[in-house]
Amino acid sequence: MIMSVNFLWFKKYFFLIIGFVLSVSTNTWAQTGEKSKKSSSNQVEIIEAPSSSGTGILSSSIPLRNYSFTLKQLGVLNPFQLRGTDPIYSVPFSVPADEVVTALKLKLDFTYSPSLLTNLSHLKIILNGEVAHTFPLPKETAGQPLVREISIDPRLASDFNRLSLQFIGHYTLDCEDPFHSSLWLNVSNLSSIQLTVTPFSVVNDLSLLPVPFFDRRDGRRLERPFVFGANPSSSTLESAGIVASWFGDLASYRGAWFPAHLNKLPNDNVVVLATNDDKPQGILDIPPINGPTISVASHPADVKYKVLYVLGRDAAELKIAATALGLGRYALAGQAVTQAQLEGLQPRKAYDAPRWLRSDRPVKFGEIATLDDLNVRGLSPDLVRLNVTTPPDLFGWRTKGVPIDLKYRYTPRPRPDKSNLNVLMNQRFITSFPLLSFPGASSSESSIASLIAKLNPTELLPAHESFYIPVSQFRSKNQLQFHFSFDYPKEGACRDVMLDNVRGAIDPESEIDITGFPHYIKMPDLSAFANTGFPFTKYADLSQTAVVMPDNYTTGDIGTYLTLMGRMGNSTGLVVYGVSVRRAADVQQVADKDLLILGGPANQPLLRDWGKYMPFSVDGSKRVFLLTDLKEIFMPWFEKKQGEALSIANISANTLAKDAVLFGFESPLNKGRSVVAFTSDKTGGQADILNALMDADVVPKIQGAVSIIRGKEVDSMETDQTYMVGSLPPILAIYWTLANQPWGTAGMLVIAAIVIAGVFYTLLRMRAARRLTGK
Repeated sequence: MIMSVNFLWFKKYFFLIIGFVLSVSTNTWAQTGEKSKKSSSNQVEIIEAPSSSGTGILSSSIPLRNYSFTLKQLGVLNPFQLRGTDPIYSVPFSVPADEVVTALKLKLDFTYSPSLLTNLSHLKIILNGEVAHTFPLPKETAGQPLVREISIDPRLASDFNRLSLQFIGHYTLDCEDPFHSSLWLNVSNLSSIQLTVTPFSVVNDLSLLPVPFFDRRDGRRLERPFVFGANPSSSTLESAGIVASWFGDLASYRGAWFPAHLNKLPNDNVVVLATNDDKPQGILDIPPINGPTISVASHPADVKYKVLYVLGRDAAELKIAATALGLGRYALAGQAVTQAQLEGLQPRKAYDAPRWLRSDRPVKFGEIATLDDLNVRGLSPDLVRLNVTTPPDLFGWRTKGVPIDLKYRYTPRPRPDKSNLNVLMNQRFITSFPLLSFPGASSSESSIASLIAKLNPTELLPAHESFYIPVSQFRSKNQLQFHFSFDYPKEGACRDVMLDNVRGAIDPESEIDITGFPHYIKMPDLSAFANTGFPFTKYADLSQTAVVMPDNYTTGDIGTYLTLMGRMGNSTGLVVYGVSVRRAADVQQVADKDLLILGGPANQPLLRDWGKYMPFSVDGSKRVFLLTDLKEIFMPWFEKKQGEALSIANISANTLAKDAVLFGFESPLNKGRSVVAFTSDKTGGQADILNALMDADVVPKIQGAVSIIRGKEVDSMETDQTYMVGSLPPILAIYWTLANQPWGTAGMLVIAAIVIAGVFYTLLRMRAARRLTGK
């Protein structure tokens, strides 16, 4: 026993002595100029060195950078309220891997109840489980909007962070109701997190991709420049579109912007596409091209930035390199990788986009969301949210809707109360199920659930329900929401205790099923394009899509094209390895495809040549619109005299200097094919359209056949030049045609009545003749 104690004493002090020696050694080494730092915010070692040829992450002398996020940008769509004596609300945010946080502030916009006791009530700011700040809630400022800026120790920040606000509220020193109406604190979703960071450079290693060109920790919109030679070919642009769609897919909700540069190298992390005959001149030392190659190198003008090279000896090899990068077909490591060929790549089928809800079989909820996302806890839990993208051309006329097979579990209630599970689609109520008894049980059987709750309070009670969501409730991008609303059982004065031990879970085996719905939609429909890129994304690889550039396209046109390809990748979750790019003079080569037309009236001749087919046309300096207001389609009674025909306006304007126009129409080259065009007279007009497409508040305003965009203001108009895309089963097609053509239906009924009358008249005449002849 004595030996054991001595050993423990020796072990303790041995390590103390070793620690002291190491500390002294470290300080001595630092004094000689060789410093080693540990980054607590990114958990990587930062070593100052003059060369970037090492294998670690290296620092540079880079100035500080400031940026901020509002809670709305972080996903808090609405202001929220903290109610009760001890509620908490958490918001995740992240810091890019190549940045170290040096200062962190929370700008909090909030209001709290005037009924709170100052000496007991307060608000705690918690970062990653550590209390970062606590401040009281004085009576003097209660009930009025407040803005407080709170400094937080940056050492508490890491790559992935969770900021929590915990409200401690009390209104009396006596027995209190934990859910009393006076216990509240409101927080605006315009509150912001402000960061000051020091960027640092990473090594030239492809295994780090997509860092530093994209970092999922960075919640800001991605802006990644692309660099080309003086006159990039259509084939080079096709390969660039593939890379842009890869970045767009990675960027997801952030959005992505891809400015183009010709023979110019901006000071930023850039992407360079080149072949032996089509490459930038005089600004880069492009590595030797021995086949389809991907490589990374330091920026020649600033080592803190990197250059991603996508190379090929010719256009075919360049496309192989771009596609392999986007599909992850390379085992990327080191500074460069060369691949001989790309095998096994097949054209995609219609409606098989990885990010869309499958229409060939039922889809389980576990394929859409993680298990953590499907579980909630507490008496006032957050919603269970499932983000669902559906094809915009689902035809649900005269159907019950989309069937949902819902399986869920919850903590049984101790006695009958008003607890229920509410189902919502895009924040619109669909149905509700009680949380008191077994599925299908009557109210008299609720005692069984109560008995189970008493015998085993930790066991979750399973339930199973089937219901339908009307197709009219679906948009292209949807959020299916489940709200476990637990009623708080009140025991009486001084006996209420808030037990936060209730749980709710949506079973990942639950299913949503859109099989059996035909695909049929009236076009043009800019809403479908703005939300999901339809009809181009019907085939996820864009194999049925051609982008028609002006004959003399500008960097603005190229940037618009790349950004659109990024949006297509974001919509489908796949790179656009099937897209075609042509100049206007070669449009006949892609007559069998859906067309995206880019350019302005000055450099896109198709805007003039196809004027008679379009709801918007160009005639010299005159711009002509053949339109009707959407309200006359959907609200024909609004400001309209009885018997007045639907008015079609022919509007002429001499300039669109302040506007940008997005419009769609049927392809004059192939019936049933669609065309969507971007145009503007002003510099940067196409960029205004792209900004609108990436603004969640503006996208719902884009609809109909023509949208005129002025910043956040959008005027959408309809046209009578419509056409149908898709097909219906024969019987349903007949019903649909008759339902939409009442005069035709009436005419058919009249004809049928005449035919039937004629048959009966003939039969009766024959019978009368037999009676007269006695036969």
